[in-house]
Amino acid sequence: MVKTNRDKLIMQSIQGQIAHPTSIYPYRLKHDGTSHILPATGGITYNVQVGDPAIGWAGDHIEPGVSIKAKDEKANGALNLLACIGNEAKVVSGDAKGAKGFVTGIHGGIEHVMIYFKQEDLEKMSIDDQILIKAYGQGLAITDMPEIVLMNLDPDLLEKMNVKIAPDGYLEVPVVTEVPAYLMGSGLGAVTAAKGDYDIMTADPEANAKFGLDQLRFGDIVLLRDCDNTYGRGYLKGAVSIGVIIHSDCIKMGHGPGVTTIMSCKTTKIRGIKDPKANIARYMGVKG
Repeated sequence: MVKTNRDKLIMQSIQGQIAHPTSIYPYRLKHDGTSHILPATGGITYNVQVGDPAIGWAGDHIEPGVSIKAKDEKANGALNLLACIGNEAKVVSGDAKGAKGFVTGIHGGIEHVMIYFKQEDLEKMSIDDQILIKAYGQGLAITDMPEIVLMNLDPDLLEKMNVKIAPDGYLEVPVVTEVPAYLMGSGLGAVTAAKGDYDIMTADPEANAKFGLDQLRFGDIVLLRDCDNTYGRGYLKGAVSIGVIIHSDCIKMGHGPGVTTIMSCKTTKIRGIKDPKANIARYMGVKG
């Protein structure tokens, strides 16, 4: 187990409402030029959860489980900035009041926070139900490796991830696959990776097969090669970032499965250890 500053972190309440799906123009343009009408972001997604395949759905940017948003813009900014993957979430209004789950991702652009709840709890929920999150994790650091920037990650989840400092000084992190920088698309150039996500582009079938992108699941932990997410999102030779798959594949050009960053380093000091079971659903005990 790596040593962290978890005893110095602040745990704070943040809250949002289950967000209704939105639509203005009905068609979504696929990268091959065809137009489609598909479900997309928001709402309660009953049949897609963390641990399920992130590829192959008849949908676009599908968010697993429950999607929440605060109606006030500044409050929603804090909700998206402070929520960390693995944080405890609790329903505080409606028929499912008292049900508990956990944060599975933060989706930029639409500015949603996604949460896992048990199926029986989903059936009791409705749009605008209030969900409280115990935000805990921003500011997390590995004491012996200050060059690695952590973000969007609950300390309890970090402890479950089997992350180790190797004898040669590298941080070893179990990952499902490695993704090259040239496949990273929508979300590049953002001023911070401490909220939201960016997409792995999936318009190239050969690349999808080569890097196992066609097998990705919600909650998979992946390594992003030559991707500097320390203070924004961009290319830097030798940089390494680690992220979690948080939304589904997308049909739009430059888009694909979304990745919320949980750690990044400007050098090669993070080493990925291939593990097909490196998924937050398993670490959080909701799927094998």
